[in-house]
Order: sequence, then structure tokens, then C-alpha cells
Amino acid sequence: RWPMATYSCPTCNMSTVVTCGHCGADLVDGSITTAEGVSVRVAECPNGDGKIKSPLCCGTDMTCSI
Repeated sequence: RWPMATYSCPTCNMSTVVTCGHCGADLVDGSITTAEGVSVRVAECPNGDGKIKSPLCCGTDMTCSI
């Protein structure tokens, strides 16, 4: 089993665990690089069902711990 990514807000301490709506797997923390060369944090399905931009809270990316 993949380690579960828990996202936390550094401002208000809100936290969340995100799961894939297709297969129910816990999403894992990752990153992609855009065509412009910018690294963007994502949460992705370990089973290949897709990825989303990492969660936001208080106007900033939530940090991830596993």
C-alpha cells in the first residue's frame, strides 16, 4: 500500500486526506513541471487514474507529510 499523503495548512493548521473518486485509493503527493519550467505540486492516484493540483487553504498550497 502507498503511504497516505496528509495535506496541512501552515496558516490555520487545517488538514485533509484526499482519495481518488474513481478507485478510492489515497492520493499521493507529487509534482509536475509545466512547459514553462515551473514545478507545480499535485496529488495523484497511485493507480494511474489521474492527478489534481495540490489542495489550497488560506490562499496557499497546503504542505504534505506522509
